[in-house]
Amino acid sequence: MRTVVLDIGETLTRDERHWECWADWLKVPLHTLSALVGVMVASGRNNQDALRLLKPGIDIPAEYAARAAAGCGERLDEEDLYDDVRSALAALCANGTRVLVVGNQTEIIGRRLREMKIPADLVTTSAEWGLKKPNPDFFARVIEVSQAPAEETLHVGDNPAKDIFPAREAGLQTAHIRRGPWGFWRADDPEVRAAADFSIDSLHELVDIINR
Repeated sequence: MRTVVLDIGETLTRDERHWECWADWLKVPLHTLSALVGVMVASGRNNQDALRLLKPGIDIPAEYAARAAAGCGERLDEEDLYDDVRSALAALCANGTRVLVVGNQTEIIGRRLREMKIPADLVTTSAEWGLKKPNPDFFARVIEVSQAPAEETLHVGDNPAKDIFPAREAGLQTAHIRRGPWGFWRADDPEVRAAADFSIDSLHELVDIINR
């Protein structure tokens, strides 16, 4: 592999603060929202449907704007990164591997990750591209910026429906990481195991995969 493409949420960053902020904003206990997110994961639905259960008819983009106006906007700091992110990505870059970070996130998260200067050749988000996973056009764009053929590009993510299956369909190699609700829930699913070229528990394993 010449290029590694990494998802963001629950691949590089923990989502605890994301859900804590929503629980505070909607004035519900965090364990209630967390439980509903778990139900969404187990039933294969979108995580944000948990917000729609708590506030029927919610306009999520409008709520994001209202949160920002109230000083409760999105935040991302060093503590939100998983412990292996900087060292693993630095090792990949030192190995001559092109490292791309692209996930279904807002412009704010993309800008914050770039300000944090995580080791990567490109850091961007679906909002900045105007394309979201699992749209095939998203993965076509990934291949464009990969600077390598699809079969020499490895896509890493936790959510099979948004990462593993569509990336494989696009011709990329895939690594499913056992991390976050989706990662743990589907880790041993035979369908996911069959679709993923690699199953990993840590980003450090990517260095060995590339070297092989």
